[in-house]
Amino acid sequence: QVQLTESGGGLVQAGGSLRLACGASVRDFNTYALGWSRQGPGKEREFVAAISWSGANTYYVDSVKGRSTISRDNAKNTVYLQMNSLKPEETAVYYCAARTDYSGTYYYTDARQYAYWGQGTQVTVSS
Repeated sequence: QVQLTESGGGLVQAGGSLRLACGASVRDFNTYALGWSRQGPGKEREFVAAISWSGANTYYVDSVKGRSTISRDNAKNTVYLQMNSLKPEETAVYYCAARTDYSGTYYYTDARQYAYWGQGTQVTVSS
């Protein structure tokens, strides 16, 4: 069973930055494609960023491009989401997701493609 644990959320002012982390208790972490999604109050869940297991390929939703970076450290079984210039509308619970992938090159941008999810970490951006 894969367990994902997010951390790094909190309260930040608009324009500020946060770095989210997601640790995975799993063998062969480097065979998992990973991603981050978020769900704000009264909003549908939105997929924010994804990364292949090799780290070579990444995806960002248009609204965060240029302001966010997804990365992974396979030696630490951890995936990160660095978010800069945060906006109040990005207030949400941020979830980490994982699925197996043996290609090394694919990332996945549909939440239905992921088998494992963390409990989420709250990010609140004040105006």
